[in-house]
Amino acid sequence: MPTLVSVAECVSPISTETAGPFPGDGSQGARLNVLARSGVVRQDIRTSLGTGNLAAGIPLRLELKLVRASGDYAPLAGYALYAWHCDAQGRYSMYSSGVEGEDYLRGVQAADANGIVVFQTTFPGCYPGRWPHVHFEIYPALDQATSVRNVVHTSQLALPEEICRQVYADPQYGNSLNNLGRLSIERDGIFRDGWQTQMATVTGSLNDGLVARLIIGVPGV
Repeated sequence: MPTLVSVAECVSPISTETAGPFPGDGSQGARLNVLARSGVVRQDIRTSLGTGNLAAGIPLRLELKLVRASGDYAPLAGYALYAWHCDAQGRYSMYSSGVEGEDYLRGVQAADANGIVVFQTTFPGCYPGRWPHVHFEIYPALDQATSVRNVVHTSQLALPEEICRQVYADPQYGNSLNNLGRLSIERDGIFRDGWQTQMATVTGSLNDGLVARLIIGVPGV
């Protein structure tokens, strides 16, 4: 399976986006800060730290490469990335009705020497009004990925329509296919001002496994 290669040319800065209403990063109080919970630094984010419950959905491997978006465009080794997204039903752990007591699909990883972070997760669903996406915050180091006060950049990753339609044909994704049919990325409230730097490349298949990759040019570091 191919992996993200070294950066040999300019990488455009990724757009800054809102963390949204369900960040779980301490910005809404200590009770809603998954970053302070033991075990949040993990590659596999499919289970809840407290309950051990597993999020339903088709497996997805996220491979994200952090690079400086100016100067030498060097990999940002040692930087940390906090990723989170909704489940197959479009619900956010810690917030949405029925999953307030869960904290699955949230986790932190430090970038390796090549600037790469990897998460094993599930393909996010599509809820009304938003294009399928993954949220992330970038921190200057793993020991600083404990509070939103230390964030250096916040953005979102978009997922391609074709693979979304394939995934959402699975019954466990509920109304996701219908919700997607009412949307276009051009009209999405977040991505409509430009999504080119945020659109992931997805390879693989539903049977053999899906991998979403994105090179993230981090500005101002």
